[in-house]
Amino acid sequence: MRTFLQILALTGLCLAQTANNGGIDRGALDTTCKPCDDFWRYANGTYIDKHPIPAQYARWGTFTILRDANAERTKTILEAAAANPAATGNEKTVGNFYASCMNTAAIDALGAKPIEPEMRTIGAIQSRADLKAALLGFERQGNMNPVGIGGQPDQENASQTIVGLRAGGLSLPERDYYLKDDERSKAIRAEFLQYATRMFGLLGDPAAKASAEAASVLEFETVFARATMNNIDSRDPYKRFHKMSLADLNKLAPDYDWNAAFKSLNIADSVPVNVSQPDFVKMFDAQLMKAPLDTWKTWLRWRVADEEAQFLSKTFYDAWFGFHRAVLTGVKAQQPRWQMCASLADGQLGDALGRLFVEKHFPPEAKRRMTELVENLRASLRDELQDADWLEPATRANAIKKLNAFEAHIGYGEKWRDFAAVHVDRGEFLTSLESARMENRRYGLARIGQKVDRTQMGMTPPTVNASYSPPTNIITFPAGILQPPFFSMEADDAVNYGAIGAVIGHEMGHGFDDQGSKYDAEGNVKNWWTDQDRARFEVRAACVTNQFEATGHKGKLVTGEAMGDLGGIAVAYKAYHKALNGSPAPVIDGFTGDQRFFLAFARVWADQSRPEQERLQLATDPHPLSKYRANNTLENFPPFHQAFNCKQGDPMVRPVAQQCKLW
Repeated sequence: MRTFLQILALTGLCLAQTANNGGIDRGALDTTCKPCDDFWRYANGTYIDKHPIPAQYARWGTFTILRDANAERTKTILEAAAANPAATGNEKTVGNFYASCMNTAAIDALGAKPIEPEMRTIGAIQSRADLKAALLGFERQGNMNPVGIGGQPDQENASQTIVGLRAGGLSLPERDYYLKDDERSKAIRAEFLQYATRMFGLLGDPAAKASAEAASVLEFETVFARATMNNIDSRDPYKRFHKMSLADLNKLAPDYDWNAAFKSLNIADSVPVNVSQPDFVKMFDAQLMKAPLDTWKTWLRWRVADEEAQFLSKTFYDAWFGFHRAVLTGVKAQQPRWQMCASLADGQLGDALGRLFVEKHFPPEAKRRMTELVENLRASLRDELQDADWLEPATRANAIKKLNAFEAHIGYGEKWRDFAAVHVDRGEFLTSLESARMENRRYGLARIGQKVDRTQMGMTPPTVNASYSPPTNIITFPAGILQPPFFSMEADDAVNYGAIGAVIGHEMGHGFDDQGSKYDAEGNVKNWWTDQDRARFEVRAACVTNQFEATGHKGKLVTGEAMGDLGGIAVAYKAYHKALNGSPAPVIDGFTGDQRFFLAFARVWADQSRPEQERLQLATDPHPLSKYRANNTLENFPPFHQAFNCKQGDPMVRPVAQQCKLW
């Protein structure tokens, strides 16, 4: 699923949404910086200077004020549910789950006991048959094995859910963390060895043994990394789709008992299988027979400990935090316990908590108004496609057909899931968490072999995010993002269109970016372009790739998100001017309507990151750094140049011949 923010963890409010001042806070501006030199800095500089990154965060800016506000709202709901002895149904479930997570005295008293059953299973491995049996058992949990089994839409028949095999098994964020030889990569691997050594020590291993085990884990995962597809190739649906039968899978990797795995997961053996990375699956199969049993046992012990450490006693959590948060993202201090517990409740019991959230914080009128905005943006994008003189009639007709087929999920899904099967014990947090995980696993596996359920939201209602799904052709805007500073019933149109309008346009644009453009109106991977138009499209995509490559990004990794931003601002701007109905926009607090529109867009990206977090994002995230999402987008957009009287030669104006344009 393509997301608008993905791993953003931002905070701070610098966009006041009121009708009186047009939604622009002049106190956030850095007026010593000219808007045509660095618009991101002009729009956000003073705010950023006055709000250094707090110790508990890897990055700090506009988004997390809303994310944290929603977390506070869910906390209130969860605390009330936990304190209500008369609570029933989903309210009781979420209340007890939250209480179990907050019961740190019980969690600390248990130490490593919650993972002892898995450790006994691993310790009992004495043969290759035992190893395969253990892996089959772990497969039911869904997060342990190097090759994971799940469901996905069939790229050739997107209405059906087939089996998908994913490549995993890496503890570091991405394959290159194992393979690159620069000093920072080597330093992170050294930190990883220290972390793994500490974790094995917490499991009771002597220091020398723990150190050797850590080295074994890193060496084994490096084998996995070498067989893993890079994150640029993994964006290409043609490169990650290799559909075959279960019989063919057995031929590809004959040493693992795939038949038993499917049977244990209640998957019919007639369901097709997509092997996203055949080379990785072949490597896994070879290592089943080649790697020493002790290597597998050490790695499995590590896998259990690393996966569960953040949910165990404080000593385990501190070790996990020290590497995954402090080393990889630069965070200096832990967040309050309630934030993790509220986030877990949202992630594991999404509809149960989300329904309570919507009842309190998302009125029907907001959904109606958002639906209206979506249709306004759809009409504007249709105009863009109609006016794109470089498209031949056949391609244009297919593009408009796809746009017309877009389905919008706004606020929350059509149906609410029930979580009655989840069993929660306030004194056994990890047991409660595992029950929720297993129910979500069962729910997902039950959809394999069935029609794709298009009523599913894909995100929980409190989520501050938005998404586009190419296989379903659905755009999603949870209730969590449909609040100030993105969207307000009282805000000036310029601000709403510059903020949430650009988000809507961005998600619609994903249907026509370098990845989404390979899917047709029904969600199938199919070339609906003429050869000439596809070649022209690739030239336009390359313009965006090259622009971001020049700013230190992996150009081909971020092309889709950057194209979404560029297309989104153009469509939102056109929709805003349609909303004016030919009337001039008022000047508010010294800003024209167009200026407020672009300031609202730039304020979305008012954040700063720690160096470690920035490095992580550049290496792994298809979303560009926020400053460049604002500036690089606007450098290509003549209406912005006109609004602030920017001229050729100004840093915010690319030479005309180099300006990127989608439609």
